[in-house]
Amino acid sequence: MRVVVIGSGIVGAGAAYHLSRRGAAVTVVDGGYPGEATQAGAGIVCPWVDHPEDDDWYRLTREGARHYPGLVEELGEDIGYAKVGALLVAEDPVDLEPVRALLRRRYAGAPEMGEVVDVATPAELFPPLSDTLSALLVPGAARVDGRSVRDALLAAAVARGAEVRTGTATLTQDGQVLLHPADHPETSAPTPPPPAPAVSGTAPAGTGSSAAVPAGDASWRQAAPLHPDAPAMPGVQQEPMGEGVPLEADAVIVAAGAWTGEVCRPLGVELPVFPRRGQILHATLEGVDTAWWPIILPRMGPYLLGFPDSRVVVGATVEDVGFAPRVTVGGLDEVIEAGLRVAPGLASATVSETRVGLRPVYAPGSALIGPVTDRVVVATGLSAYGLTAGPFTGELAAALALGERPPIDLAPYRPPTG
Repeated sequence: MRVVVIGSGIVGAGAAYHLSRRGAAVTVVDGGYPGEATQAGAGIVCPWVDHPEDDDWYRLTREGARHYPGLVEELGEDIGYAKVGALLVAEDPVDLEPVRALLRRRYAGAPEMGEVVDVATPAELFPPLSDTLSALLVPGAARVDGRSVRDALLAAAVARGAEVRTGTATLTQDGQVLLHPADHPETSAPTPPPPAPAVSGTAPAGTGSSAAVPAGDASWRQAAPLHPDAPAMPGVQQEPMGEGVPLEADAVIVAAGAWTGEVCRPLGVELPVFPRRGQILHATLEGVDTAWWPIILPRMGPYLLGFPDSRVVVGATVEDVGFAPRVTVGGLDEVIEAGLRVAPGLASATVSETRVGLRPVYAPGSALIGPVTDRVVVATGLSAYGLTAGPFTGELAAALALGERPPIDLAPYRPPTG
């Protein structure tokens, strides 16, 4: 069976990997657009603290986290995955009680989170932290390098015969794929309309969720949801170069992130998927071993996590600004100020890199996984949970494309048709 996967981020790479393992002939189209979310994601895998009132979202992210250990074993290489645990921190210990209750309720169905314990002096585990913080430790939480995961998945698919093509993929009305030469101007989107009513605040870029929590919201660090009637932002309005070369396909998976709605428009379906920008920074603490520092998840504020090479990641912003994958002075100021409130010991760290990603958000609020025609499947809308649920979502999309039964019920994520 011939399957074309449009999009080479974490979801598309996951789909290509699982398709190739099942013997499909796979062609992946790598658009290479600036701002692809996978390239900027921090890599937090800790689903148990979020979506307390949304069982469908939680089920998807929980299964995504469960997918990783087996995937690491199958790939047989270092993808930056490590169970380092997560510290949930707050100035007032009372603020930890709602998440403690949530974790206690979910433990029986997710024992992989580990035994949650109080930590009296969290700075002993993450030295730059403020000494005024109280914390809970979730030992099962992991971090992962999104770029390494994507590259390993694509490499494994190519080793089984998959082909990766670079360019812009478009669909015809009947779902045929045309490949056009790459044409990626840095500024290729129109000025967006006023953003949908959503928050701006710190949150993971690529996994986890926002730390800007409205009053009364029981979620640990989830952004205020979009208003259900909020209009989607426009996609990139650019004319592909050339007539396009047809790519033979029996099925198509569109995993084009924030660009998915634009790709699918010729099919006659409107998918309100829009970009939500996240800016993060990477800092270096010279001579300090940060490889096994736990993830830091405040009640409100930035996330922080350590990686090898004395690296600490801090982020991220939550911005509804359209297709504008730019690192801004204001965004970095927000990240740095919030980061230093939680971890003042990072003041002397060297800023070694900044990243920006456009997280794909489906306006109704859920992920978007399912068929839009009898031959085209979409898989996107993971918002800030891309690196948590991306490879698993790719497996779900692969199952649908091959006519197999997915491992979970996908009715809650079904896209509109017609």
